[in-house]
Amino acid sequence: MGRTALELIGQGGLGHSFDPLTEDVADDFADSVKAFLYVRYTSLSLPTAELVLVWLQSPVIARIGMVPRILLATYVRYGPAWLGRKIVEVLPYEPAQRMIKVSDALHERSLKIINAKKKALEQGDEALKHQVGEGKDIMSVLLRANMAAAEEDRLLDEEVIAQISTLVLAAMDTTSSALARILHLLCLPPEVQQKLREELIQARDDGTGALRDLDYDEVMELPFLDAVCRETLRRYPPVRGLARVVQKDAILPLSAPIRGVDGSQIDSIPVKKGMQIIVNLKGSNCNRELWGEDAEEWKPERWLHPHPPALEEAHIPGVYSHLMTFISGSRACIGFKFSQLEMKVVLATIIPAFKFELSDKPIDWNPAGVVYPSVSEGNSKPEMPLKVTLLKM
Repeated sequence: MGRTALELIGQGGLGHSFDPLTEDVADDFADSVKAFLYVRYTSLSLPTAELVLVWLQSPVIARIGMVPRILLATYVRYGPAWLGRKIVEVLPYEPAQRMIKVSDALHERSLKIINAKKKALEQGDEALKHQVGEGKDIMSVLLRANMAAAEEDRLLDEEVIAQISTLVLAAMDTTSSALARILHLLCLPPEVQQKLREELIQARDDGTGALRDLDYDEVMELPFLDAVCRETLRRYPPVRGLARVVQKDAILPLSAPIRGVDGSQIDSIPVKKGMQIIVNLKGSNCNRELWGEDAEEWKPERWLHPHPPALEEAHIPGVYSHLMTFISGSRACIGFKFSQLEMKVVLATIIPAFKFELSDKPIDWNPAGVVYPSVSEGNSKPEMPLKVTLLKM
């Protein structure tokens, strides 16, 4: 699923093919994207305040090992990037050295993509016709606008290059995680998988028994496919929580009052500028008071019926379907429509063609920046073996 998600964002977002998916080959860029998230969230993720708190509560010998992390977290926030690079290069801290290699690999490939794209744009429309996406991808549109902008309004090359890593990092593992989760869930109650297959085959039937491709409106309007995707993103968001920094002093109202340790009723919480707040996305998505007593259950059919009145009245600020999966406000995920389309296109392609079943290996989902599957609890290697049977079309 990771390779598929990378190729989809590559073609649609960057006008570049990373992997034609015709053979099993390693790709430095894809490996670097996965390694970036793993290192970021397992070795370099805690903010300075949390690191210091953990440090104070740890034995002396453990504190020594945490010093590099505290220094790095502080410097990344306040120091210039060029000097930070020099400092990190000489630090005897393996995760930081690994992150250097990962970042360099991402930057090198991003630079090649940008240069090739700029060259094609300079050569005109005829050259673009021979490019992946024919110049209609997001990056081509961005570069075309940037090249036409006034000098003072243009993005620097480094800023444009950064957009590639941002697009890929935000789109690859999150979508592949959601797709993997759907396939896993479809193996648990096989009747759900069969119901989805029947809907897709009926929609894709060209009248002769052969399957045709669906256009955008058709694939987006299939009710049960939509229900499976929405329910998975509700119950199992790929990113379960995010940190947000308070920009100014404020009072946060609570959806329902709580009792303090002294017995007093609390209906709001004051926050100060600079404080970091952890937003529990899954907690909002699975709130029993809004979704009902079955909120923790994966039930696609809930999306085929009207929502509970409490949910409608709660006015959840998320940009997607009463959910916080794609966040809200000015920092909401800008690619949530693209992600939905990716998921539906992939499922509409593979579910009619293959039957998915659990193997004899247990699947465990690991908490991380983006949750991922592995075989057995405690194993950090991302993998999800399933039995796949080719169906007669």
